[in-house]
Amino acid sequence: MPPFRAGFWIVAPAIGVLAGLTYGLIFKEELLVAALRGGFIGTPILLYERSLLLRGWRDLIRRAATPLFAVGTLATYVAMIVVGNAGAGTVLHHGFGHMPNPRAAMMISETGFAYALAFSAAAAFVFRVRDLIGPRVFANLLIGRYHRPISEERIFLFLDVAGSTRFAEAHGDLMAQRYLGAIFGALALPVHRSRGSIDDYVGDMALVSWTMERGTRDAACLRCVFDVTRTIEAEAERWREQFGQVPSFRAALHCGSVVTAEIGLERHKIAYFGDTLNTTSRLEAVAKELDVAILVSGDLLDRLGPLPDDILVEDLGLRSVRGRNEPLRIAAVHDAARPASAVRRPQAPRAWQRGA
Repeated sequence: MPPFRAGFWIVAPAIGVLAGLTYGLIFKEELLVAALRGGFIGTPILLYERSLLLRGWRDLIRRAATPLFAVGTLATYVAMIVVGNAGAGTVLHHGFGHMPNPRAAMMISETGFAYALAFSAAAAFVFRVRDLIGPRVFANLLIGRYHRPISEERIFLFLDVAGSTRFAEAHGDLMAQRYLGAIFGALALPVHRSRGSIDDYVGDMALVSWTMERGTRDAACLRCVFDVTRTIEAEAERWREQFGQVPSFRAALHCGSVVTAEIGLERHKIAYFGDTLNTTSRLEAVAKELDVAILVSGDLLDRLGPLPDDILVEDLGLRSVRGRNEPLRIAAVHDAARPASAVRRPQAPRAWQRGA
């Protein structure tokens, strides 16, 4: 489930009530009636869009082509409008005596239904665009945060699908694309739970980033990688049935200063510039060379603070990285919660000492 935030349960009814009050002011309906109907109709729609209601159904239609997504979403919204209106009418009838009988309480005017449907259609369009370009990119493009380049510190994760080339050779490019699409789809919830952002896909690699504050909180950037692995392994049988194997990954994490800017004219994109991103990419190649599942730079580990007991760190010493004048201290990270057979442990582990 997505992380619980009390704000979701406050904002959703507030927006619904506000939409209802707007309707009441425009169409001269009693404000109490309009507000209550708006709250009952708008709240489930907004909670649905935040994956807090009917999450399985929403995930299913989100994977569909845009026309099917639109039809499925609008059908869902219509059902929520009917049920929400009935709930509001029941409360108005039994609680406030505004409706003469239960049947009248269940009715909604053509104008009211059209308004609710238009509001829902607009919400569906906005959320679809948000899904297509990413929540963080969507929000930042709207507010123009990166319209002028800014310098900021971020954590980057390069998550590479291991063995994807062999899979493509064995099964063909079309099946390989389905395979990668399913894998990248599985990343969404773990990244959301860690409050990160999937910024790009390049071949068989996903680029994920966090602000320093979000990524270092309780080692969220490391836990995200563990969460991805657990999510995949929890449905191992389904992966074997559909693709003949369970995906595995190599991950490289690093942090530092980058310049973030909004680029493009016809197609806008938020892009990062700087050595931090290049170093993260090269660490992913080092992880492949050393056969390490999760490789983390010392710069990032020093910023994470004391790590929980369920995160094991294997100090791999200094390593020369192309493009850097000085060697970079690196470490392999393991999830202690996984079965011992699944964790590659060093013969003589060296404890991580900060700033060494």
